[in-house]
Amino acid sequence: MDKNEHRICGYSSLLISLMVNSPKLLALRENGVMARYWHFNPFELLFQFAFNMIFCFLLFNINLRKGKGLSSYRERRKYYSYVTFNFVAFCVLLITGTVLQRLFFPALQLPRLIFSGAFFRLSFSAILTAIIIKIILLMRNSRSMTAENQQLKNAYLASELQLLKEQMNPHFLFNSLSSLSAIVRENPEQAQKYIRDMSAVFRYALVGSHTDLVPLADELTMLRSFAKLISMRLEDAFKLTINIPDVYLPVKIPHLSLQPLLENAVKHNAATTERPLQIAIEAKDNQLIFSNSLWEIPTPEASNGIGLANLNERFRIMMHQEIEISRSETYFIVKLPLKQ
Repeated sequence: MDKNEHRICGYSSLLISLMVNSPKLLALRENGVMARYWHFNPFELLFQFAFNMIFCFLLFNINLRKGKGLSSYRERRKYYSYVTFNFVAFCVLLITGTVLQRLFFPALQLPRLIFSGAFFRLSFSAILTAIIIKIILLMRNSRSMTAENQQLKNAYLASELQLLKEQMNPHFLFNSLSSLSAIVRENPEQAQKYIRDMSAVFRYALVGSHTDLVPLADELTMLRSFAKLISMRLEDAFKLTINIPDVYLPVKIPHLSLQPLLENAVKHNAATTERPLQIAIEAKDNQLIFSNSLWEIPTPEASNGIGLANLNERFRIMMHQEIEISRSETYFIVKLPLKQ
């Protein structure tokens, strides 16, 4: 039994003992019905109260100790033996209580009345104790089912999160290699620098692949490296502005949360010197706000739909909140929830 169950058993034993022995107080009235059968004696009443508490507490212990006492028969579904040994325990305690009462208070009552009184008190106590034992067992089963459901839920979320990560990394790699291919054709010397920066980005992606949440500061460092790769290709047609207060830098967010947003902005928007692709990242009101200018191209690159849906699912699993997506005629905005 755990501490809460011990407390329940202790308080229940006290309450049951008070209930079955309180009628004895009626014997204080000299002309009352109880006074005809039982002479009030405070020491005898105290003995019966104490023995009743011990009786209840013993029944609780032998029936609720996991793997021990009579619980072992119930857990192994040997109900016949379980009921039989409970009955034997009841009889032994009944006889013990009767003998002790006759030994300590021999002249107060007739032996027959002592036995019948003890039988009534202990029988009623046993019934109430059995009800409370059943309630505690139901509470145990409920806690056990809740714990099992939580374990299954955690296992499901872990496997789902891993699947999302596995979907994201090939997507990231494919788009990076596509960009590299374009730069190699245009400027082989710049391609070498692109490879070095891309290696730094992939190092971050691979090292943190087993980490669910990372500081926002680390994500921004990686994003700046990734932005350099984009700048090599778009040059003056790409501008990134980051305005994050220091208080938000230690806040943790899902690993590789910002890279898909920047990647999607580049993929789905036209960028020219006259109309550059402008990216702004800021934090306020416990939200990280990612916005990009909207210059949609008529025929965007082929997309498998993983980007934003994947990101939203990861935030739902790890942050228990979903991202907010909105757009106007000139801007596309994604708001990521932050927990300080």
